[in-house]
Amino acid sequence: MSYTAFLVIGVLAEYLGTGRFVAGLLLGVLFARFPRISNGKVRIVGLLPKPARRPLIFTLLGLCLVHFLAHSDHVAAGFTGFAIAFLLAFPWLRRALFDRILRSFGRFTGKKPADSADDLVIDGEFRERKE
Repeated sequence: MSYTAFLVIGVLAEYLGTGRFVAGLLLGVLFARFPRISNGKVRIVGLLPKPARRPLIFTLLGLCLVHFLAHSDHVAAGFTGFAIAFLLAFPWLRRALFDRILRSFGRFTGKKPADSADDLVIDGEFRERKE
């Protein structure tokens, strides 16, 4: 992912006609979020609204993927394609793994998990027969 960010900053710098440092600063300012206290509550404030962040990231990665494919740079295109696939699958992976981890800790706390929470896990009960 770090190498993909390096590639994205390089492509952005090429299109803007600036150096990598300036392009990185522009992306940093664009995606930065800062804590702010209002009405006694801590809130996160950023330049971009929350619903616009993921589509902009996918747009930048897609632009880089097209750029690399147009220049026949297959290794860089592979890294960028992997980053796009990972970001698309990340919410599902996080939800699936986090739910499974919580489910395993639920046994130790005595809480019974919801019946339909995870359809991928087969739950069975085994008993020994006395002969």
